[in-house]
Amino acid sequence: MMTVHLEVKKRKNPYIPIEADEIIPKNFINKDQELFVWRGNRKVPLEEVFLKRIEGTASYAKEIEIVITGESGRIKRVGEYMDAGAILIEGDIGMHCGNFMSGGTIEIRGDADAWLGREMTGGTIVCRGNAGDYCGSGYRGEKKGMRGGTVEVFGDAGDFTAEALAGGTIVVHGNAGDLCGAEMKGGALVIHGNASRVCGNMSGGTCTVYGTVADMLPTFAYVGTTEDPDSRTALTEFAGDVANRGKGRLLVHSFIRA
Repeated sequence: MMTVHLEVKKRKNPYIPIEADEIIPKNFINKDQELFVWRGNRKVPLEEVFLKRIEGTASYAKEIEIVITGESGRIKRVGEYMDAGAILIEGDIGMHCGNFMSGGTIEIRGDADAWLGREMTGGTIVCRGNAGDYCGSGYRGEKKGMRGGTVEVFGDAGDFTAEALAGGTIVVHGNAGDLCGAEMKGGALVIHGNASRVCGNMSGGTCTVYGTVADMLPTFAYVGTTEDPDSRTALTEFAGDVANRGKGRLLVHSFIRA
C-alpha cells in the first residue's frame, strides 16, 4: 500500500487557479514520474505547488491513497479520469473534482465547488460539506451528465444538481438549489431537504424529495400516494415531465405550486 501526502504550499497570490488533473492514484505508481499542474497559464512541476511525501509502495492504482491538505479550495480538476484507488481531501476542493471518474473513491471533508463528479461513469464521491452548482451534471452543451457511480453530499447542493443525469445515484442530505434534475434521463436523485422547480423536462429516472418542493412545475401528472418503506415518510408520486414523454418518476413529501 502507498500513501501520497500532498500539502498545498503557501502562495503569494492564492487567487490564481491551479488545475491539477494529473493528481490521480495511477500516476504515482512510479515514484519518479514527473507530474505537472497548471498555475494560471503556466505549466509547472507538481512540487512547485505541493509539498510531496510518499509512504510505502504500490503496483496498482487501487493500492494508492492520496491525501491532500492545506488551502486546496482553488485547486481544480483533482481526480479527473480517476479509475481506481482513493483520494482524501482534508479541506475544501475547487471546481471539476472527479470529472469523468470511472472508479475508486474521493472523500472531501470540506466543501466542493461547482461540477463535482461532472459526467462521471463510476466510483464514489463523498462530500462531507456543501457542493456547488451542477453537481453530477454535464458540462454546458452536453446531452448527458453523470452516467454511473454514486455522489453523496452531506450538506447542501447548488442549482442544477443532477442536470441531464443519465445513470448512477446522487444523494443530497441537505437542501438542493433551483432546477435540480432538469433534463434528467435516468438514474436516481434523492434530496432529503428542500428544493425548487425540480426535474423540468425530465424524460426518465427517479427523483425523491423528502422535504418541500417550491414552485412545483405544472407539467407533472398526479399518480397517487405511497409511503417510503425505510423512513415511513408519506410521499406523493407524479409522472413527468409530461411535456417530454412523461416517463420520469417524481416523489415528493410536500410541494407548493408555481
